Amino acid sequence: MSKLKTPDWVLEGYKSEDEYNKAKGIKKKMSAGKTFKIRKCPKCGSDEISVVLGFDEGKGKGEWECRKCKWVGKNLNEEDVSEEEFMKYLEEKEK
Repeated sequence: MSKLKTPDWVLEGYKSEDEYNKAKGIKKKMSAGKTFKIRKCPKCGSDEISVVLGFDEGKGKGEWECRKCKWVGKNLNEEDVSEEEFMKYLEEKEK
């Protein structure tokens, strides 16, 4: 069983976690309800991203590929959005 650890914001003397996050520049957005991820290519910004599969079935490389600019890599841009924002995104994509 692991031991409990005192949070960093307490150890550094801040009065709240929000105050600590603001001082350190950490943007922690807690969202209520469902959230969706939109994955985008870091090179061209396209959302036409797919997983690169390895040669053996079920053993992927863990890489992503952009179908538009043919970029391949692991560090793609992910954006968490609410259900309403996701529906707006899908409507704009249809046009």
